[in-house]
Amino acid sequence: MCPGCQNEKYTYLLPKTTAIDSTGPQRLNGGSAEATLIDVPAMAQKRVSPSDFAMPQPLTSLPSGPLKGRASVPGDKSISHRALLLGALSTGTTRISGLLEADDVIATARALAALGAQVENNRAEWVIKGRGVGGLRQPEAPLDLGNSGTGARLLMGAIAGNDITATITGDASLRTRPMDRVLDPLRQMGLQVVEERETLPLTLIGTADLVPIDYVLPVPSAQVKSAVLLAGLHAPGRTSVIETHPTRDHTERMLVHFGAQASVEERQSDRVISVAGDAELRGCDVVVPGDPSSAAFLIAAALITPGSDVTIENVLINPTRTGFYRCLEEMGADIVFENERSSGGEQVADIRARSSKLRGIRVPAARAPSMIDEYPCLAVVASFASGETQMEGLAELRMKESDRLSAIAEGLLACGVTAAIEGDMLRVPGGADASGGGPIQTRMDHRIAMAFLIFGLAASKPVAIDDATMIATSFPAFVDTMNDLGARLGQGASE
Repeated sequence: MCPGCQNEKYTYLLPKTTAIDSTGPQRLNGGSAEATLIDVPAMAQKRVSPSDFAMPQPLTSLPSGPLKGRASVPGDKSISHRALLLGALSTGTTRISGLLEADDVIATARALAALGAQVENNRAEWVIKGRGVGGLRQPEAPLDLGNSGTGARLLMGAIAGNDITATITGDASLRTRPMDRVLDPLRQMGLQVVEERETLPLTLIGTADLVPIDYVLPVPSAQVKSAVLLAGLHAPGRTSVIETHPTRDHTERMLVHFGAQASVEERQSDRVISVAGDAELRGCDVVVPGDPSSAAFLIAAALITPGSDVTIENVLINPTRTGFYRCLEEMGADIVFENERSSGGEQVADIRARSSKLRGIRVPAARAPSMIDEYPCLAVVASFASGETQMEGLAELRMKESDRLSAIAEGLLACGVTAAIEGDMLRVPGGADASGGGPIQTRMDHRIAMAFLIFGLAASKPVAIDDATMIATSFPAFVDTMNDLGARLGQGASE
């Protein structure tokens, strides 16, 4: 039993296993005969992701009848990344059930295998045999994180305290995204970066002699906070991150779950998260609940499609992740959290949503950290509301897989909604102009793709997106799940 497991007991089935390591081709999908074999080092040496040369897959969403039924969504992406990383930094064995088996998380698993962790994918669970804090080994090739900004940034924190040199790269989209905000504090702790730039590929030189710091987050960012705390596991003394606005708290919860000496203290208007260095983490059992950001698309579809009644099971409702649902309640949505319960230190529930008459609202900037990934979804919902919705404090959206703020506005305009950007605020007028149409330029952004496919279900005209391949980074079964509920999504969709 691991610290923090609260007497949880599980029975694990071990059929054919999938080993992900750096020794050669391995199976990735549970060991079935149809599994694709992938050579980890060979892929890493290319410094590109498969999505760099995959053919675009246009997809069309048609106006649909009522959506009905129960569904589940993939495991939470944030928790999945962190469970893999802390498992790799632990001694002993970590068993993860419900892990999100999507491109972003698989990229993190491959990178950790290249750093010496033993990662096995069984049909029932993922099993990680860790290297311990400070025990990562020198990788033989660059670490390709695909499109995963979370994986890349958190991995930088994990690498910082190891006496190794590692190059991190990614796909064409990730290689354009800035890394300076996470590199700045890590450099203060002792990490060296060979290149004089802030975008991937970057070569990092870690050290066993990191120094602890007290770091005030200049902008709300759970990724920066997490990278600093992961690096702090290697530094003597205590490393602290000071938040002026709370961000998602999965890292600090999971650090305690793995036995780290981590604490959270409220100081006036600030939140101080600290971790003790020279840490010894012990492998744990982790149950990953459903991702609320993925559930948001299904909930949004039910709210705007007349006659719909949909329940999404086993969804994470951590208070730092429910800003989107608070907005929906303020808009008058018929949405209920049912069967609320605790699982592995996190709150989960089944979320029921029925089609609703919605009204526009003002969304304050302070709410952004608790729903930063859900703004594309909220913008679509707002398009079908009565009255204008104002979303404030959206500067962070420009740092996502795309300039997500402009991508949302351009997509809405293509669908007949006269949205406007004013500084870091987005104005979305509700009403009868949400006709649909498109086409939508997704900019290799999975959330833009899914949001506008949802738009087409309630519009008067089909909505076509230019590429759906990147949806696999977070929700591989999205199209099948939506169609099972009654949606009309497909490459060959027609009236």
